[in-house]
Amino acid sequence: MTANDKLTAEHNLEGLQHNPYPGRGIVIGLTPDGTKLVQVYWIMGRSVNSRNRIFVQEENGFLRTEAKDPALLTDPSLIIYYPLKHTEGSHIVTNGDQTDTIYDALLAGGTFEQALTTRTFEPDAPNYTPRISGLIELNNPQCQYKLSILKSNAGNPEQTFRQFFHYEQAIAGYGHCIHTYSEDGDPLPSFQGEPKLVPVYDNIDQTLHAYWDRLNEDNKISLLVKTIQLDNGQTELKVINKQ
Repeated sequence: MTANDKLTAEHNLEGLQHNPYPGRGIVIGLTPDGTKLVQVYWIMGRSVNSRNRIFVQEENGFLRTEAKDPALLTDPSLIIYYPLKHTEGSHIVTNGDQTDTIYDALLAGGTFEQALTTRTFEPDAPNYTPRISGLIELNNPQCQYKLSILKSNAGNPEQTFRQFFHYEQAIAGYGHCIHTYSEDGDPLPSFQGEPKLVPVYDNIDQTLHAYWDRLNEDNKISLLVKTIQLDNGQTELKVINKQ
């Protein structure tokens, strides 16, 4: 990577600090020492229902969202789900219940792409929030990680755009970021363009705080960082919940 690439990555990271509502976001990349792939996922919210959430780790390495105060939960349909699941060498991260769709497809011998062709954006008119998904496949020598965005055609729900981005080789010290919204608005405008180049770090806590500290203080809810060691598949997971 060039000096310009480094500046671009840092600029994109700093851009999160100036965006009050990028929504939910995914980053996948490779640590600078080249030993671990990294997944970052965060959630944000503006309503009481959306903000009433925390990340909860399970003993099997899966992670789910859960209502912090069950009494305040009014509609669980789009906010309670598994952002993280894995099967053998495949590590899934998404912003919705399409995690289960991908997981079930992989178990049945299908693919990430096949699973997501059965899904569309979220049914939350007028925003039609994009479904964003990522996959690391340790056993795939042709592709180290993938990202996907399923979104409406400029707010028109009659057509679904399904975008897939394949990264044959990860680049040490860098990752790619997608998030649901390009900025705040009413309705919320969907993410546009290709995934953005961003930095990741060897220290899991440094990566966690690099993103958490740049998200809008009022709207951020939870963030996770998961690392997967390339040589043996060993994982580490750290979570921060605002509540």
